[in-house]
Amino acid sequence: MSQELSAEQIQDALQGISVPPQPQIMVDLQFEQYMPDPDLEVIAKLISQDPGLSGALLKLVNSPYYGLSNKIASIQRAVNLLGSRSIINLINAQSIKGEMSDDTIVTLNRFWDTAQDVAMTCLTLAKRIGSQAVDEAYALGLFHDCGVPLMLKRFPDYMGVLEDAYANASTDQRVVDTENQKFNTNHAVVGYYTAKSWRLPEHLSNAIANHHNALAVFNDDSARNSQLKNLLAILKMAEHICASYRVLGNQSVDHEWNTVGHLVLDYVGLSEYDFENLKQTIRELGSH
Repeated sequence: MSQELSAEQIQDALQGISVPPQPQIMVDLQFEQYMPDPDLEVIAKLISQDPGLSGALLKLVNSPYYGLSNKIASIQRAVNLLGSRSIINLINAQSIKGEMSDDTIVTLNRFWDTAQDVAMTCLTLAKRIGSQAVDEAYALGLFHDCGVPLMLKRFPDYMGVLEDAYANASTDQRVVDTENQKFNTNHAVVGYYTAKSWRLPEHLSNAIANHHNALAVFNDDSARNSQLKNLLAILKMAEHICASYRVLGNQSVDHEWNTVGHLVLDYVGLSEYDFENLKQTIRELGSH
């Protein structure tokens, strides 16, 4: 059903919040699109490694132009629905979103690396523990920190504050509390609004909003929020396995996992021993 969208329609649909795409992925995509016969599978794989491009893609496919009855989170499905011409228009629209300085690129590499790593690990974990929502787990891994580049754009000292936030994380201090004290907002809130502007499914946006609120979510042992808990459990395990606390937080100890880890493992029914084995297996698989 792939209907072609013009460059103007794409520009129109992509108005609003945008996370800069990774320069290297843009180069690879430009290269692929100039091939005599661009391979949609290769293009989908490249796009799915980048939060900014994937967000733009899902925003487009979930827009009124396509009239889908339910919002989708699958990047592969979105690529198939859009078709190659619209995808190439989308890539070109994103490539003119503004150049970044070398310093910004170096800083954002920390964000891009964890996003890709955590997304792949979420996918592996979702398959391992028999989750139904494999595409959504991947999307959450890719998008959970999409507020970070926007915070960095707005507050030049943001990465230093984020490092403090990871250092201060404890039972009574969430990562986002440090950001709130300094900026009156935080990357989870900004990420939530970004996800909404990308027209992601509502429960995915909620998981992004709550990804540093896991203690409260898992302390509530009622039957409510099972969809949120399922997604957050996978994300929290993946963040720990990929050592986001080290890459983004510049810490040697995962304070947040030490606070919520036992509740997460209890929820998914894994012992510490099982989880250690799973962590080793995933790291050896090269997800990290």
